[in-house]
Amino acid sequence: MTLPQTRHLALELVDGMLYVTLDRPDVSNALNGEMVEELAATVDAIHDDRSVRALVLQGRGRHFCAGADLKSIAGDTGAAARSRVVAFNRRFGEVLARIDSAPQAVVVVAQGAALGGGFGLLCVSDIAIVTRDAKMGMPETRLGLPAAQILPFVVARIGLTQARRIAMCGLRFDGAEAHRLGVAHELADDADDAAARLNTVLADIRACAPGANAATKQILAALDTTPSGALLDAAAEHFADCLTGEEGREGTRAFTEKRPPFWADTP
Repeated sequence: MTLPQTRHLALELVDGMLYVTLDRPDVSNALNGEMVEELAATVDAIHDDRSVRALVLQGRGRHFCAGADLKSIAGDTGAAARSRVVAFNRRFGEVLARIDSAPQAVVVVAQGAALGGGFGLLCVSDIAIVTRDAKMGMPETRLGLPAAQILPFVVARIGLTQARRIAMCGLRFDGAEAHRLGVAHELADDADDAAARLNTVLADIRACAPGANAATKQILAALDTTPSGALLDAAAEHFADCLTGEEGREGTRAFTEKRPPFWADTP
């Protein structure tokens, strides 16, 4: 596995955890076309590598991500500009879908602004950690814009009723409200607390078999699109593959022998 060369993301692979830091702090880590492409390339690079156990998304500086960099995207008016905006917006939706379906565990740590596209990134995580003073939401309609690509993922996260309220009022809210709504799983007092909670989450992920996590995410991803009978058939196949494979055999042996399985030995 070779990680891509990036200009707007800082990538660091440590003990099977890939830390992806949005690295445009001068514009609150707003998303431009190049950053979106770098996110896509990073997710694609690790997709089939089970030695990468988790993807940790975070932001450099005071903010996680303030959404799209509208100045860099819009540019001039006219048909050519409109086509560029359509391409960027749709591409971001595709990248959100790729992150959402990544076989690795996806953890987002958010402080400061997590608005628009940044809020969308929170909503495609498996585990979200936010600070109490974080500011998140969907303020797009107050700018004359629809939330567009993030809406399906927000609805999947918190339900249609709450998503409609937030979008139609262009609401922003703090970390405590995000935790109440179910956007965030962990509510941290500050950056140090968030880092401690991240370490706990990553320890839990290391205790789980990477192949079993990938199979679990495949089952979860099919919940809304696959008839229940077919879904249960596929789930049985995943279960059998895992139980009769190397991970399942090792897991059951480790349980019987009262020791950690081999995948949990890595620090």
